[in-house]
Amino acid sequence: MRELTAMFDGLSPEREKLAAFGFKPEAGGYVYRAPLADGQFEAVVNVAADGRVTADAVDAETGEVYALVKVAAATGAFVGKIRSELEAVLTEAAAKCFYADRFKSAVAGSVIAYAREKYGDELEFLWPKFPTNAILRRKDNAKWYAALLNLPPQKLGLSGEEKLDIIDLRAETDEIARLVDGERYFPGYHMNKSHWLTLCLDGRTAAEEICRRLDESYRLAGKK
Repeated sequence: MRELTAMFDGLSPEREKLAAFGFKPEAGGYVYRAPLADGQFEAVVNVAADGRVTADAVDAETGEVYALVKVAAATGAFVGKIRSELEAVLTEAAAKCFYADRFKSAVAGSVIAYAREKYGDELEFLWPKFPTNAILRRKDNAKWYAALLNLPPQKLGLSGEEKLDIIDLRAETDEIARLVDGERYFPGYHMNKSHWLTLCLDGRTAAEEICRRLDESYRLAGKK
């Protein structure tokens, strides 16, 4: 079983948002408590001074840590309920109190900043089991217009050891057929390859061009 706090990998806390969410300063860091299982247990989430997150389910009456939620072999309705509710608390805290620095490349930073400034959109990390996958979506119809991922270059047929930041964007079918070359442009990774295009965010394509294609993807996502 993956660590309960794996969803925080690559995330950094925003101090103001921690306080607004309900985290309290404690021992140089912050702690948040929330009821679990109708108050029988309590989620205790700690954010250390260095941003590291730990979490436990604690018996509300005895104060003892309920260690079974972190034991993969522990199954059953009750432990499953506690684990699920604790994960929900952590998922909400991650979404509301932390910002993503999973994408390290300068081009990725430029594209993320562009989407924030032009459309007011922030990356959404929808899948706790896949903490390096994120999307951008339109506010008016909730349709995605970009997906950002970090993956081994071999997934795109490229060589190299370091993982790549990539972006999936919507594009017209004939434009995709014209552009795909296996070097700068690739069929949409994990997307419908007739409607999505993948670009690497490692500098081989200028940020300005990617932002222009992001605008086109945004437009296409608005079509009915």
